[in-house]
Amino acid sequence: MDTASSPLKDPTAAPPADRNRRKVATAAALASAVEWYDYFVFGIAAALVLGDLYFPSGSSSAGVLAAFATFAVGFLARPVGGVIAGHLGDKRGRKPMLVLALTLMGVATTGIGLLPTYETIGIAAPVLLVLLRVVQGIAVGAQWGGAMLMATEYAPEGKRGLYGSLVQLGVPIGVVTANTVFLVAGAATSESAFASWGWRVPFFVGVLVLVLAWYIHTRVEETPAFREAERALAEQEKGAPRSPLRTILTKHLGTVFLAGGSFAVNTATFYIIITGVLDYATRELDMERGAVLTVSLCVSLTQLVLIPASAALSDRIGRLRIYALGAVGLLVWAVPLFLLIDTKSLLWLAVGTFVTSCFLSIMYGPQAALFAELFTAEMRYTGASLGYQIAAVFGGGLAPFMMVLLLEATGTSMAVSAYIIGLAVIALISIRILANRARAADGGR
Repeated sequence: MDTASSPLKDPTAAPPADRNRRKVATAAALASAVEWYDYFVFGIAAALVLGDLYFPSGSSSAGVLAAFATFAVGFLARPVGGVIAGHLGDKRGRKPMLVLALTLMGVATTGIGLLPTYETIGIAAPVLLVLLRVVQGIAVGAQWGGAMLMATEYAPEGKRGLYGSLVQLGVPIGVVTANTVFLVAGAATSESAFASWGWRVPFFVGVLVLVLAWYIHTRVEETPAFREAERALAEQEKGAPRSPLRTILTKHLGTVFLAGGSFAVNTATFYIIITGVLDYATRELDMERGAVLTVSLCVSLTQLVLIPASAALSDRIGRLRIYALGAVGLLVWAVPLFLLIDTKSLLWLAVGTFVTSCFLSIMYGPQAALFAELFTAEMRYTGASLGYQIAAVFGGGLAPFMMVLLLEATGTSMAVSAYIIGLAVIALISIRILANRARAADGGR
């Protein structure tokens, strides 16, 4: 094992039926996909239209910076969702928090699609946009831990990484779907119509999230093992109230920060290539919007194969070995990535982002199971969610904003490469410490 913790399942409980496993795994994967779709449509819209519509100014760069700052606000809100849902999910169950997260996301995303622009309601427009983005952030912060644990805690022995990767597949599915809907909206409307109302269409898909929330609430049950754990915890709390959040903050905060430090390079690089590069290629390099979106879509499709493959391999040879391989790849490829993008060639853009996507997938596949195994069952939702969302704040949320800022300040894309390299070094140091801890817990083997 890479990490030392109690098993993910109660060994005294009867294993769930295969049919129930498949139902829960499918529901968790769908929940992840629709949540990430809703989350990503905002990033694409921020790169393409939100700056002009909600943050008008004399500078296109200033408008994009403002839109990306709003994009980052969603990431700042994610730990709030992770803390609240993690604490309640460890005490009351995974499913209720997942349903709540889906409901919040569906309402917020549909609200953004209906929101009037600055020209119509003035300063209220960007204020409301920021508030709705905060709700999106809280929702996705709450969702990941619930979906991930429903999948991994149902997993058969020896397949925890593979089952966890089904939730991770929500990211490329969300990216592919978001890009596809934007491509269709752009192709079906003129430039002026797209800027006026066409960009809103992808946000209305958020209504489907509410349908899925209802399905999970009415048709998906907790496992027999978790219901048994709930009864045990209820008995425990009669004598002494339990606080998973307090336990994490007082005894395991170092592990949370190591988890976040190990993953920040992945989430930062991911948002750079799907959002930052979209803005950079269209605004700075004058590449055609539809072509760049198509490249992003095709690259994301490759992750549908690579993520479960790397997760399955981690079930055989260890999480941290696979995880570290991806981090080393991102460090080495950071400079070639932007050298290829700067050629302004669509082919080389595709090559650069494809190789980057391969290294991202190698890390992302085993990440769900790895984070689950870092913490024991009674605090797993809280600890895993906090580690993930800390990485999201300091990696993903700031990445597109930092990319524009670095490009404006230095005039060279190599500054963005340096940013990725710095985060990769932090990741490798964090992974090394986690590996040393795992060896020590296993008796030095």
